[in-house]
Amino acid sequence: MPTPQSAIPNPQLIRRPRRLRRTDSLRRMARETRLTVDDLVAPLFVIKGEGVREAIGSMPGQHRLSVDELVKEAETLHALGIPAVALFPKIADDLKDTAAREGLNPDGLFPRAVRALKREVPEMLVITDVALDPYSSDGHDGLVRDGRIANDETLAVLSEMAVVQAAAGADVIAPSDMMDGRVAAIRTALDAAGFTDVAILSYTAKYASSFYGPFRDALDSAPRVRADVPPDKKSYQMDPANAREALRELELDLEEGADLVMVKPALAYLDVIYRVREASDVPVAAYHVSGEYAMIQAAARNGWLDERAAATEALTAIRRAGADVILTYFARQMAEWLREG
Repeated sequence: MPTPQSAIPNPQLIRRPRRLRRTDSLRRMARETRLTVDDLVAPLFVIKGEGVREAIGSMPGQHRLSVDELVKEAETLHALGIPAVALFPKIADDLKDTAAREGLNPDGLFPRAVRALKREVPEMLVITDVALDPYSSDGHDGLVRDGRIANDETLAVLSEMAVVQAAAGADVIAPSDMMDGRVAAIRTALDAAGFTDVAILSYTAKYASSFYGPFRDALDSAPRVRADVPPDKKSYQMDPANAREALRELELDLEEGADLVMVKPALAYLDVIYRVREASDVPVAAYHVSGEYAMIQAAARNGWLDERAAATEALTAIRRAGADVILTYFARQMAEWLREG
């Protein structure tokens, strides 16, 4: 029987990229980007009380944890090989004021949580958030004065907050406020207080994104609706339309002493992650934020996509763009999936 014309190899096709896609083993051998547990940081929310594990409706699978439950979660994460947690506090309304004073309380919820983590899981790196919004009755990352955010006045508060967190045992201070000059102010304050070994992870390019909604729901940290309070954070967080601006922010943060830098959000800003990685000589982090997580969870729960496949693809894309570190709410699940193989 003559060979069908369609089965005759095309002599012009010398290069066939599909050869390296033919089997799973070939695909694994040719893989350019690998996601490992070492790349992951787990964001965790702490709340007052004992034995509290409060589900966050807009973030399926995530919880507000009392300090004792926080320690249990950290122990599980450490056993899975995750090297770090990023901690965020849910502060009671009666402790909030316009000066964010609770953020400076060495015996407050946040320092107590840090101390407990470092006491019970000492090998786990603890990354602490420095910003005013969890503690502010105005819901902003900086002090509000005459309807505007007072940049320079805020720096003193951020610096004192960083020292309080370092004294509690924080390994890495992560200013997320986007005030100008805050890295230099915090570095100066930490060094003066003797915390020269405490690193700074700067939120270098934090965009005024619509993907933060579930996070603000988790912490009740959105700007308050009042005539004397700015309605949003656009006067200090970056315009989503800008990429070159991220490189200006990067240059300043590196000059001021940042040890690591971050792009937030991640998936909608892969091009920014790539630009920052190309221009940076320090590790680059990216925050796979609450809205990006919630979209995958919602679609998976509706049967519209496969959760594991979608999460793996998303985090791999962030790594492929150049992120050395990924803060993600999928950290625990991804560590379990990677262990399963």
